Amino acid sequence: MKLFRKKLVRLAAGACFLACLLCGTVYLKHVADYRRAVRETVIEEIDLSQVSNGTYGGEYDVGLVSARVEVTVVGGAITGIRILEHKNDRGGPAEAVVEAIVDQQRIGVDAVTGATNSSTVLKKAVENALRQGL
Repeated sequence: MKLFRKKLVRLAAGACFLACLLCGTVYLKHVADYRRAVRETVIEEIDLSQVSNGTYGGEYDVGLVSARVEVTVVGGAITGIRILEHKNDRGGPAEAVVEAIVDQQRIGVDAVTGATNSSTVLKKAVENALRQGL
């Protein structure tokens, strides 16, 4: 009976080890995919004079970070950006980047230190929103 118990414990420990190894591998792949998606994100400037007056929604998702925004344009200028949703499981929230976009009237503003990936996602969501008004 003791021998059976030892084998059962070893079998359970081995199964637990394999399950942890599998979960770790899946997580590392998820992080690698997220990093690649951020790295491959291209932010393009939008000619604001070509954007019709209105409020436009845009979103962008790279896995661990996503954003949904609402951008208001009046007279060829961004007058406001509302962050409707911002999921950022890693890093800082970067909400200050939208203020910089409004202040500088361009998408290509500097990223918020410590929140580069979130900044990229927010800028791409703003670009996607502005594209709705072209």
